[in-house]
Amino acid sequence: MNLEYTFIAIMFPAIPLTMVMFGNRFHTTSVLIHQIHNEYIFKKVMPAAFNKQLEILQSRIILLKRDQISMGLSFLFNMFSVFALFLNAVVPTKIFFALCLLSIIVALIIYLYEITLSTKALRYHLLDLDNKNKKK
Repeated sequence: MNLEYTFIAIMFPAIPLTMVMFGNRFHTTSVLIHQIHNEYIFKKVMPAAFNKQLEILQSRIILLKRDQISMGLSFLFNMFSVFALFLNAVVPTKIFFALCLLSIIVALIIYLYEITLSTKALRYHLLDLDNKNKKK
C-alpha cells in the first residue's frame, strides 16, 4: 500500500470532530454529576438506585477520559505519520498510520461500552420517575 499525504489527511477532520464529541459527552456527564451532587448535598434528595447510578457515573468518567486519551494519541500518531512521510520514511509512516487507526478503533470500542453504561443509567432515571408516578 502506498501512503500519500491526501490519504493520511483524510483523518484530520475525523479525529478532532470525534474528540469534540467525546468532550461534549464528558461535559454532559459532569453536569449530571453536579446536579446529583447538589440535590443530594443541599436538598437531601436521593435518586433511585443512588449507589448504582454513582458507580455508573464513575465508570463513565473513566471511560470518557480513556476515549479522549485514545483519540489524542491517534491525532499524535497521524501527525507523526505525516512527518515521517515528509521525511520519505515509508516504513515509519505505515507504522504511525497503523497506530493512528488502532487508537481510533480502541476509542470507538470504549465509546460503545460507555453508551451501554449511559443507557443503563437512563433506565435508573426512568425507574425513579415510574416509582414517583405510582405513588400518586
